[in-house]
Amino acid sequence: MTNSFNTESVLNTVKNAFAPVTDALKNFPNVEVPEAARDFVKKAAGTAKDRAADIHTGSEKVTSVIENAVAGSVSESAKISRNIQQAVYEDAQALFAGIDKLASAKSLSEAVTIQSDLVRAQGEVVVARAKATSEYFSKLIADSAKTAQDNFAKVVAATKTA
Repeated sequence: MTNSFNTESVLNTVKNAFAPVTDALKNFPNVEVPEAARDFVKKAAGTAKDRAADIHTGSEKVTSVIENAVAGSVSESAKISRNIQQAVYEDAQALFAGIDKLASAKSLSEAVTIQSDLVRAQGEVVVARAKATSEYFSKLIADSAKTAQDNFAKVVAATKTA
């Protein structure tokens, strides 16, 4: 009976000693983020978003010049470049939208939920892009092989008639 009493006494002492920490942790997710901090993050994200749009516009112009200067296989490279630029732009827009959402979170638990949703959505985008890229390159390789075969057949036919 004495051992049981001592064990309970020690447990109660430990619980009482850590009670302030436990209480603080219970209230931590409800700590509010100051509105000034949220506004600052929103303004910074807005400025960065505008700059990303300007960069995207500039890269579109450069790619357009490249496309007009050359044709053929370079056109495919330009398409790839455009797709990459578009993906980077979309990722930047999603990042800024995510920062804006996070900045509007009024508690840590709300911010964690928003972040989890953003990570899941980004994962879905990455999987979709990987699938589309794989399909595109498979088609590109098949088309290139077919073109090479046709050109080789034309060369062989021309040498037989000559």
